[in-house]
Amino acid sequence: MKINPSYLYILFLSLVAAIGGFLFGYDTAVISGTISQVSQQFELSVIAQGWYVGCALLGSIIGVSFAGGLSDKYGRKKVMLLSAVLFSISAIGCAIASSYNELILYRIIGGAGIGMVSIVSPMYISEVAPSAIRGSLVSLYQLAITIGFLGAFLMNFQLLSIAETQLFKDSPLLSQVFHEEVWRAMLGMEIVPAFLFFIVLLFIPESPRWLVINNQIAKAEHVFTKLYTSAVTGKQKVEEVLKQADQTTESSWGLLKNPLVLKPVLLGMAIAILGQFMGVNAVLYYGPSIFEQSGLSGGDALYYQVMVGVVNVLTTILALFIIDRVGRKKLVYFGVSGMVISLLLISFYFYGSEMYGLPSLFLLILFLAYIFFTAISISAVIFVLLSEMYPNKIRGLAMSIAGFSLWLGTYLVGQLTPWFLENLGPSGTFLFFALMCFPYMYIIWKKIPETAGRSLEEIENYWFGKGIKNK
Repeated sequence: MKINPSYLYILFLSLVAAIGGFLFGYDTAVISGTISQVSQQFELSVIAQGWYVGCALLGSIIGVSFAGGLSDKYGRKKVMLLSAVLFSISAIGCAIASSYNELILYRIIGGAGIGMVSIVSPMYISEVAPSAIRGSLVSLYQLAITIGFLGAFLMNFQLLSIAETQLFKDSPLLSQVFHEEVWRAMLGMEIVPAFLFFIVLLFIPESPRWLVINNQIAKAEHVFTKLYTSAVTGKQKVEEVLKQADQTTESSWGLLKNPLVLKPVLLGMAIAILGQFMGVNAVLYYGPSIFEQSGLSGGDALYYQVMVGVVNVLTTILALFIIDRVGRKKLVYFGVSGMVISLLLISFYFYGSEMYGLPSLFLLILFLAYIFFTAISISAVIFVLLSEMYPNKIRGLAMSIAGFSLWLGTYLVGQLTPWFLENLGPSGTFLFFALMCFPYMYIIWKKIPETAGRSLEEIENYWFGKGIKNK
């Protein structure tokens, strides 16, 4: 029987889950506009300032460590609701924090929300999306992250503008939040998307594949029927998931002892952590200081960084439209090849800029090229692959393990990049990033199957030695 997905309904579910990505991006980026104010108000040392910036990463590692197990036991929807609550608590707590330690606590709580949503939102999308457009829909999550980054920058800019006006001056409380200590408003405004996320989550169903695995067959059939507009199709989808589940009777942790299952888990960990060492976070987080090392003023460096952010968003939109047509692996081959060339040229720029008098505009072009190739390949592909390459029964646990690797890599890059820049110099740092692209490319080429257009059950069959072949 022909399957006719209800595309508008599936798009609605995907957009709701993708709001988690916006919160991820906003919470991560909003901190940049508050550092100097918070440091001045609480008289922070350099170490304390670094802890204020990085403490959310600890929360993310904690959140991602528990999210998979919680989502396998209680469902994807409930964990997304929990993350919305954590984001809301963090936003309100940061806005009213009376001490540095309170502020750190609420930042860690928000980080836990980031860690949870970073694996559960794309996982939910992958489990409701038809195979033909699954890549594009999961990519909505990555797009939402980039929009969250820009949203935070724009909100910080707007609130700083308000602080220079007479608006809210008549109210002592509002005057404190929007004028004297505007960082409170910057962190507190996250309550708006967090509350919206919580409300709209109440109107979406639980993942039908999770319902099947947890023997809630009637509910699963109902959800599949809404997704595919046919009761017969709903029953067929349930039978397909049940048939696959019957082949794996072990528990989640028991399945990990199976070498055929452990293999994709280890491969997911590898591409998650390697992707962080290919330079993208160093460019996004340390871009202004890198530009300043090329001789730009602080203002020009920030302007260049905004352009980097815009290219990141626009390219992610492009990736969203082509990822299912081109395929995951071809995007990686194209994008990572371009990343290697861009990184090598950036390395050469810093090595020979003084010798050859290379203009700073040349560096901007190379950075924009690098961001283009990154956004259209590894950034667009990573959450798609991680959300679809694991067996149904252990998808939550496996994504927690991969997510832990991703956040560990993010933490290490954040800590090591200043050391790299100081000891290797910008030229050596970008050369190192270029070299790290090769093992990533090899794993995608030799070890990961092409998943575009394949159902989650077909992909699961691949790891068990039957069904689709690697491409």
